[in-house]
Amino acid sequence: MAYSTSTKVPMAQKIAFGIGMFANQMFPAILGIFMVVLVEDLKFTGLLWAMIYLFPRLFDAITDPIMGFISDNTKSKWGRRRQYVLVGGIVMGIAYIFMWQLFKENSVQYNFWYFFSWSALFYLGLTLFSVPYVAMGYEMSEDFHERTNIMAIAQWIGQWAWVFAPLFWIIMYDESWFPSADVAARELAIWVAIPCAVCAIVPALFIKSKSTLNEDYEPLTLNNIGGSFMKIIESFKEAFKIKEFKKLCISTFFIFNAFNTVASLTFFVIVYKLFNGNAGDAGIWVSMFGCLGALGTTFLVIPVVARMSKKFGKKKAFMISQFISIIGYVMLYFLFIPGKPWMYIIALPFFSFGIGSLFTIMMSMTADVIDIDELNSGKRREGIFGAIYWWMVKVGFAIAGALSGVIIWIVGFEAEIPTVEQQASVDGLHAFFCFFPLIGTLIAMYVMKDYSVTEDRANAIRKELDKRKSDIENTRDTYGSYNFLDVNSEIQLAPYTSPFNFDRVELPQIKLMFRELLAKGVKGLSFSPYVKGQNIGDLLSENQIRRRMKIIQPHTEWIRSFSCTEGNELIPNIAQQYGTKVLAGAWISEDLERNEQEIEALIKLIQTNKVQVAAVGNEVLLRNDISEEQLIEYINRVKAATSNKDVLIGYVDTYFEYYQRPLLVEACDILLVNCYPFWEGIAIDESLDYLRTMYGVASSVSKGKEVVIAETGWPSQGQSVERAHPSHFNAIRYFIETQTWATDNDVSVFHFSSFDESWKVRFEGELGGRWGLWDENEKLKY
Repeated sequence: MAYSTSTKVPMAQKIAFGIGMFANQMFPAILGIFMVVLVEDLKFTGLLWAMIYLFPRLFDAITDPIMGFISDNTKSKWGRRRQYVLVGGIVMGIAYIFMWQLFKENSVQYNFWYFFSWSALFYLGLTLFSVPYVAMGYEMSEDFHERTNIMAIAQWIGQWAWVFAPLFWIIMYDESWFPSADVAARELAIWVAIPCAVCAIVPALFIKSKSTLNEDYEPLTLNNIGGSFMKIIESFKEAFKIKEFKKLCISTFFIFNAFNTVASLTFFVIVYKLFNGNAGDAGIWVSMFGCLGALGTTFLVIPVVARMSKKFGKKKAFMISQFISIIGYVMLYFLFIPGKPWMYIIALPFFSFGIGSLFTIMMSMTADVIDIDELNSGKRREGIFGAIYWWMVKVGFAIAGALSGVIIWIVGFEAEIPTVEQQASVDGLHAFFCFFPLIGTLIAMYVMKDYSVTEDRANAIRKELDKRKSDIENTRDTYGSYNFLDVNSEIQLAPYTSPFNFDRVELPQIKLMFRELLAKGVKGLSFSPYVKGQNIGDLLSENQIRRRMKIIQPHTEWIRSFSCTEGNELIPNIAQQYGTKVLAGAWISEDLERNEQEIEALIKLIQTNKVQVAAVGNEVLLRNDISEEQLIEYINRVKAATSNKDVLIGYVDTYFEYYQRPLLVEACDILLVNCYPFWEGIAIDESLDYLRTMYGVASSVSKGKEVVIAETGWPSQGQSVERAHPSHFNAIRYFIETQTWATDNDVSVFHFSSFDESWKVRFEGELGGRWGLWDENEKLKY
């Protein structure tokens, strides 16, 4: 992926991204200029204009989210985005040339369907290019202000498209250049498309990206891409649960698309309002409107907005800019004076602040929102968020184009009728031109009034994400710090060869093997009681525990719980009702007061014969929460408080903690050990032998006491740890191999975990929440 962890992005990279923005802006800018030819010269009706705008763009908007899914999950040595940007740029260039090969002598119907067909291909190319291109920009920096700088430079370069594009109105309608505008469109399309296509592929060639060959992405099979539609809908729902992102999309929709609804009317308003319908007399004034507005954006708006954003924050910069634009829209209404076209120039600097500031601020804000999504979901989904954001833009753009035709129809404007005969229609166009975008801007400002992502909040989110990554690395380093070489001579392992050859097994086959094994039942499962939307510490209800217990009860002899308070104390009683044995745990931490509550609750469960094995703490020593002496004191206290000698009292920690602590081994009735080849970076092919060695390490110091693997498992998604890669296939394989080995060798194993745990995503990223056999919605994953 095109991603930088450093604060500053090299200027060359910013410029390369900005050159792509020029193409991203120039194609729609010049398309809007050329579209006048359809009505003015090829006699398309307002309805045909509306259809031309609406349907290809709706097709484009539908394909955008699918492209986002494909882009986010592409595995290649070039990264996720570059190849699509390259191909998309080429397709756009070719399609744009052919779509404008229109001739007056052909019928309106023929020209309509010809243009319609090629425009569909053009918009497909635009999707291939724009979705991954925008995602590249989101990935370029994690810094709050650097994101604004990247987008400001890109928008500055992109704005030159709007400076150059209006000049084509002069050329197209100057008979010294071309005999007619349709001839101009045919020839100029070539000269526009080729340089724009070259600019479009610059980011693909020059923006750095990392190989994604070893990433665990969704496979891009036809079935998966086709089935991705439901995932895309789910992604839309998840994205719009983030109220800040919803506000960005809605406000952009109203500003950009209210502006674009009337932007296509610029030619008609200037020619017919100021020059009585004489395009020749209008001369440069149509072009001047667009050129001066774009120059104002380039040299005034973008630099000012970037400075305002840094000084006042992005939200205030947005509100100030849009308020200035409202002043400009009002001025335009009074400064469109027949015979005095220069008067509108006074309004342009104000007018330009609206659309000119929009994407500089909004794209930077979207990158901030993507951080919020990563914090909530554990996933980095620039492609999906970029696709959703631009989907809103493009659907609105399609509606805007259609509304342009509808406005022409509503006011009764017809290009061939003299102005004096349709003055009311011209005045209507002028009123729409000024006040329609003003209303859209007011709605957008209302939507954004309580937008809450400040610089402080964005930095806090970034800090939390960095801490999460650090915690994952620390977990990997802690688990990976142990060296078997020191104890290999003491470990006696019985020979064992897995009966499975997974090199020849496809995913559907391995899923069938998994289901057959699960149907037979396993020794134990770690019980995950927290449902989607809950967090650690929330009170568990009897209904949710009972519902989840009912799901897993047919498949396991034992369950393991991790706490005895906040509703967890209900688990053993409900399990007993289902005939399931319980390894109950008291959660021990640095909080000594909470520890007392946990220990008393565990003692009570033991005394009421609700548990068969009791664990006083989980990985307390690994986390260095309390001392070994304090832990042993807790264990002995629980032993002394119960007269039920059939209940085995122990403690759960990594196998190597037991190896290094003979006093702890002495204190426990049973050794409950956590064994994770994944966290030690072991490849899936070697994981079973590694697990057996882990078990052997604990057994070598057990003094004849039973050794139970209290946790082991493999995640289905998330970040790789050295040679250990999360995937559905690897998670199923690990389950099958470990459970088969455990059954063949009479070893008690508790698989971690029963259900995916969405609450862990907040602390451990996607990796932490994807260890379950069932997903967070209680559906069997495999």
